[in-house]
Order: sequence, then C-alpha cells, then structure tokens
Amino acid sequence: MGTTVFERLQPAASLIDDALRDSVQGAFWLDDIERPTYPALTGSIRTDLVIVGGGYAGLWTAVRAKERDPQRRVVLLEAARIGWAASGRNGGFCEASLTHGYDNGASRWPDEIERLEELGLENLDGIQDAVERYGMNVDWERTGQLALALEPHQVPWLREGDGEFLDQDAVRAEVHSPTYLAGSWSRDTCAIIHPAKLAVELARVATELGVEIYEHSRVIGVSGAGAQTVTLAGGASVTAEHVALATNVFPSLLKRNRLMTVPVYDYALMTEPLSSEQYESIGWKNRQGLADSANQFHYYRLSADNRILFGGYDAVYHYGGKVRAEYEERPETFRTLASHFFTTFPQLEDVRFSHRWAGAIDTCSRFCAFFGVARDGRVAYATGFTGLGVGATRFAADVMLDKLAGVETERTQLKMVRTRPVPFPPEPAASVGVNLTRASLDRADHNEGKRNLLLKTLDALGMGFDS
Repeated sequence: MGTTVFERLQPAASLIDDALRDSVQGAFWLDDIERPTYPALTGSIRTDLVIVGGGYAGLWTAVRAKERDPQRRVVLLEAARIGWAASGRNGGFCEASLTHGYDNGASRWPDEIERLEELGLENLDGIQDAVERYGMNVDWERTGQLALALEPHQVPWLREGDGEFLDQDAVRAEVHSPTYLAGSWSRDTCAIIHPAKLAVELARVATELGVEIYEHSRVIGVSGAGAQTVTLAGGASVTAEHVALATNVFPSLLKRNRLMTVPVYDYALMTEPLSSEQYESIGWKNRQGLADSANQFHYYRLSADNRILFGGYDAVYHYGGKVRAEYEERPETFRTLASHFFTTFPQLEDVRFSHRWAGAIDTCSRFCAFFGVARDGRVAYATGFTGLGVGATRFAADVMLDKLAGVETERTQLKMVRTRPVPFPPEPAASVGVNLTRASLDRADHNEGKRNLLLKTLDALGMGFDS
C-alpha cells in the first residue's frame, strides 16, 4: 500500500498545537452574524401550508410558496433557531449539481443526466437572481470550483472531466501549493457564500413576503385523515391543508423514512484573517472553491475577510445514528485537519485557527436528495442531501410544492425525483457497514484509487460513491 501526500509531508506536532491552542469550539459563520429572533408558537392556529424545519430547504420552500401564491398563508416552524444546524455550519459551496456530481448522477440516471445538469445550472442561476432581486447580503461570489489532483493517479481523472484542465504549473500559478499536481476549473457551476447569512437573509425575505416564522417550536408529530395537524412539544398545534417536511438529518416524522438517512459528522477549521503578505504567498486571486479528488477529500475556500475554511476528510458515523452536541468536539480530527492544512500551505506556518466545529450531514445511500409525498398527497418531504444541499434545497422546494399542488411538471416526472434510495439497515449492521465502507475508501486512496470487493459490490447495488 502506498502513502498519501499528507503522510509523506507531515508538519511538526508543535506547529499544530500552537495553531489550535486558542481556537473556539463553534461554527465561525454563526459567530460572525447577528441573528434576529422569532417568537415561539403558543396555542393553536390554522394555515394553508406549514413547513417543518428552518434550514435552507424549509426557508426556500417558504419563499417559493409565497412567490407562487402571495395570498397563501404560510407558517414555518423551527425547533431551535433559524439556520443553526447544517445551514449555518457548512462550507458555503453553492453548487449547481443536483446529483452530488456528474459521475454519481450519470451512474444512476444516465438517460437524464444531461438534463439534470441543465436544471442544476438553471437552479443556480435562480439562486443568484434571488440574491440580486431581494438584495440579499450573503457574500455571493460565483468564482467556480477547482478540483485538485494531489496524487499521480488522480491526474487522468481531471484530464477526462468537463472542466478546464490545468497542468501542474498552471494549477500552482492559480493557488500556490506544493501538493498540487493538476486541476480542473469549472468556472460557472459553483458560487461561494456565507452560509449563515444565507439562512438569515432567506428568513428575512420570507417574512417580508408574509411568511410567519416561529422558533423554539419543536414538532413531535403529524396526524390527520384530511387536513393535517402538526403537534408541537409544548402542546401548541398547527392545522394545515398541506405540510412540507424539511427536517433533513433529524429523525423523520414519517415512519417510512426512518431508515433512509444516517447522520455523518463532518468537521472544519477556520483560520484568522490572512494578512496581505500571507494572502500574497498563496495566490488564489480568483478565489475559487477548492476540493481535492480523494475519496476522503478536503474542501476549502476563502471568506469575505480572507480567512480560510478547511474542512472534510474525516466523515464520522456514531453507533445508533444520533445527533448529539458531544460529537462535535473531536480533537484527533481537528489535529488531522490542521496537519493537512499546513502540508497544503507550508508558507502559512504562522497562521492560527480561530474556530473549529462540526455538523451532521443527512446522508442517504444514493448521495443526493430524494423526494416523496404521504397522506394522500398532503405531506411532502425532501431529504438526504448528503452534504451538497446549499443549492439543491431550492430545487427540492420546487419539487415539494409541485407535489403538494398535485401537478405534473418536468421536475416531478424525473426518474431522479420519482425513485427512492436503498434504505440503511438497522443497528448494529448500519454501524458495521458504514465503518467498513469508510475503511475501504481510505484503502482505495492508498492504492491508486482501486476499489475493493466491498466498494464494487456497493457500486453494483446502487450504494457506491466515488467523490
């Protein structure tokens, strides 16, 4: 078995210790903004549409519902605060892909993939239009994404892709890292944004359109034969003609979806703002989002004030599939990320990290969102975004609204929208399977990307993934 560049070029332990020593455990994005508060729901109300979940999927559904029908009464319920979970913790890559990359989509829906790619770009254009039309302050930069080869076997993958291929000299001219062997720049398929600002601004736009938002209003059940009654933990309730479920990583309110997703924890670091000299030393003048090509990949980008977010690599599943705050502090993973950061940018050895955090990803076996309805079409859901939901949630909102309206559209007729992924097995099989798969992906990264029998079997079953 071979070694990776991060094993061949390891920085000193003292450098990692110093860089992490004063970091705060918590998402930088949420610390960087002032969030308005919304009241908790008390008593019982009736509405046309109730949305459960105050992340991107729920907020886009609220905005799109009011854009379609300004007279429709729309209520949104959030168990904690708007944007506090994945929507306030992600890397801020707003990508066009609806299928977690072209290859994943092409392997599952080869007859649709070209149209899915077009719809993804239309969706990204729609997000940009909304940002501009509503004056949303979200640090929007449509700079594209640069895929990186760090090992020799990854270079042909990028050469064969759809992006603009950059050889070693060209990619290092873009971003100065001794680890880069090649790159592929997709110039129009990705924007970088401030994740928490996007959540806050979507909530602002929603309320200006007339949506009623309630925080600290945790839903515990949905019931009813006709109109649906959404019951809250404190005894309040909402009766609605239609319900949109946007709970993502949290346990589904529909029994049919309980085994469809598992929470996988992703980790990230944020540096202090770079000085002008530090920024000059790494180039990166075009400010693309960056991601390497390993199975256990890193993603990184610049913030508006020239901090570097550096995340990914470890993807951790905890036995039982729970979402718990204690899983967010994982010193060994933060040390690994810091080590890989300084291998990538040895010229930044005096940079320190201000924040370290984690968030749970709603992972499904096909690695992109799935959709459906229940209760005679009165309840719609979208979940399983698997870490690529910043852009895809807007498309999901339109799918849910189409389905609740009972109309056939191009979106609802897509095989990607009409089919469901393979469910995960219950414990202990889920934990065994996830961790064996993770070990196999790591082994592939050490073996020129060659996939073992387990990964090939999962590919054949429609549960395989190649980043």
